[in-house]
Amino acid sequence: MINIFDDIDLAFNKLFSRREHLHAYPDHILRGVEEIFGLGVSPEDAVAKVLSDVKNNGDRSLEHWSKKIDGIFPDPLIIESKYLSENFDNISDKLRSALILASERIRNFHALQPNSGWDTKDLGGVMGQRIVPLDRVGIYVPGGTASLPSSLLMAAIPAQVANVKEIVVCTPPQNEKMVVDVVQATAHMLGINEIYQLGGAQAIAAMAYGTETIRPVDKIVGPGNLFVTLAKSQVFGNVGIDGLYGPTETIIISDDSMNPDWIAADLLAQAEHDPLATSILITTSCDLANSVKDSVIKRAQDLKRKDIIQQSFANRGGILIVPEIETAINIVNQYAPEHLCLYLHDAEKWSEKIFNAGCLFIGKYSCEVLVDYVAGPNHVLPTGGTAKFASPLNVSDFTKIMNVVTLDQNLSKALAESAAEIAFSELLDGHAYASLDRKE
Repeated sequence: MINIFDDIDLAFNKLFSRREHLHAYPDHILRGVEEIFGLGVSPEDAVAKVLSDVKNNGDRSLEHWSKKIDGIFPDPLIIESKYLSENFDNISDKLRSALILASERIRNFHALQPNSGWDTKDLGGVMGQRIVPLDRVGIYVPGGTASLPSSLLMAAIPAQVANVKEIVVCTPPQNEKMVVDVVQATAHMLGINEIYQLGGAQAIAAMAYGTETIRPVDKIVGPGNLFVTLAKSQVFGNVGIDGLYGPTETIIISDDSMNPDWIAADLLAQAEHDPLATSILITTSCDLANSVKDSVIKRAQDLKRKDIIQQSFANRGGILIVPEIETAINIVNQYAPEHLCLYLHDAEKWSEKIFNAGCLFIGKYSCEVLVDYVAGPNHVLPTGGTAKFASPLNVSDFTKIMNVVTLDQNLSKALAESAAEIAFSELLDGHAYASLDRKE
């Protein structure tokens, strides 16, 4: 089920090379697109068609594409607030308590993030920056094979901490029933009342361009499937987006001090997400590698999504044996994984050498699944190597910085001639004369 590699070059080609995956869509995706849109139509072209149609035809196109792609178009699209509150009351006490705990910890964590403006008189006059919350944000909450209330928590709470005025949610309906109860319950708990039963590229189009029913937003956040990601990339510029998220990734670096069953459990938890999920162990111990492999095989048999797990390990999973931890550190800094777990007896020391990871988990008790749900940090993280330059979803994603400048007469005169000199050098004499006028 999961292979062990001791050849680093071979492992790079099999486990760590993303180039071959950039536009390598699975056959079932391509077949599905052609069944709906016609022979030779690519996923990018299919998404572009949906976006254009919704932009030009509004609700009528939402109904058309939802029925054609998802087989359902709920009426009404918006979920009435009474259903949200009923579902919050109807979920189990244990689940309700868990959601409340998660929301409190996520809110407390994000409230600690710097989010204040500043000004100074040290440069003359008064200059500074104001932090301005966005007016209206759209959150996409994935549906499909699993409901993800945690995705709503992770996207909505930072927006609320940032004081976003309006939050709208789009999430796919589940077959013949409305959006799953726990997502509705979570929306009610967070005080979000505008939640639409709408998924896929058509949901992104509705939030980006607006329809008769759904008003457009300033920014769209949240992960989704291939078509959601393509749609976000194509509407960017008309609206802001948080990022483009690919399949999830976890790398574990461990020595022989770690319990192999714990590592196996973490790898399986990652692999069950998606056939294209990346789940990799890098270790210096041959004994640990073999023990983890045995545990993965044994534990997978009892999991509901074992077929997905098997595909995931076949596509992008494995165990790599390296001669020393330094080699593992170099590999992960180059790869820049979404999640990086350091299960080492001196994990804190090695953590100082990590520069590229969406989230760094230090020590054997810092397991990824706790951060997925309740620890507090955001689980919406950069994927596909973008951790080299991108950050987790955070409060600043829901604000913008506005520069503020107040110059007095004396400072304006003092700066005018230098500004004019630079303007003349750029052959912008209109700029120069506008500056020199301030000297008079």
